[in-house]
Amino acid sequence: MNTRTRSFTPWYQRKRTRDIALVACFLLPSLAIFFLYRILPLLWNLVLSFEYWSPLKPAKFAGLDQYREIFLEDDVFWQSLTNSLAFVAAAPFAIALALGIALLVNSDLKGASVYRAIVFISYPLMSVAVGIIWKWLYDERGGIINYALRSAGLVTKPIPFLQSFDYALPSVIVAEVWQVIGFYMIILLTGLQSVPPHLYEAASVDGVPRWAQFWRITLPLLRSSLFLCAVIGILNSFTSFDLIYVMTGGGPGHATELLVTHIYKTGFGQTRFDYAAALTVVQFILLLALTWLANRAAGGNAGAHDTGRA
Repeated sequence: MNTRTRSFTPWYQRKRTRDIALVACFLLPSLAIFFLYRILPLLWNLVLSFEYWSPLKPAKFAGLDQYREIFLEDDVFWQSLTNSLAFVAAAPFAIALALGIALLVNSDLKGASVYRAIVFISYPLMSVAVGIIWKWLYDERGGIINYALRSAGLVTKPIPFLQSFDYALPSVIVAEVWQVIGFYMIILLTGLQSVPPHLYEAASVDGVPRWAQFWRITLPLLRSSLFLCAVIGILNSFTSFDLIYVMTGGGPGHATELLVTHIYKTGFGQTRFDYAAALTVVQFILLLALTWLANRAAGGNAGAHDTGRA
């Protein structure tokens, strides 16, 4: 009688176990660093927002007192939130302008590569350098913008772009748009070049006008690229610390104060790290909400890659 012998391999000697162990050896160092420098500070920040904490005193439970102060007593918070949302509102205009430039340099325009490089060159510049450049351009005494306006006879006296409560925020937003528009253009240009040319050829044969091709072919296929630009615009609106700090410092009178500069001043200027932690939590939740809304506006699955269609 033939008997079948079934060999038993311990779990730690199986190929699948060895493969998992190999992958873990590569991933664990990165995951450990990510947890140590991202997740752990985020959790500690959340705990800190519910405490009265000082480096020289023991922590005490504060409950929702920090958040109550934010929403009911902190006028600077509401001003900085309004300014941050104004930055967010400017992002669609910057994306639309970048899309127009991308369409232009994606055509048969002579010297398109040169124009592409000129537009993109603003993005690699450090935010501090951009802030210094635009602060000099806006200067009330020797700035080029005021000089050009006065030479053209459009104004009779210099405009205090960064010293005026009315002009400061729009002036800073222009500088922010100028810096990031080149990056938007590259993202959208990549999306445009990935659109299959035969779709436009078929539409042209069917007599579809160019504007209809743009609305029915170009925009739908650029949804992922537009969503990426929107997310970058939202993040930049809440993290433009360097530009604000160099150009205006949040002034005049908190006219250009953003949530990130308010958090910095509260934490390191007033040494209220517990209150700054609560502000950070509010900003984080707001960022998640705006990103979710951008995703819903883009169709709900803007980051998905559809491979089922020919």
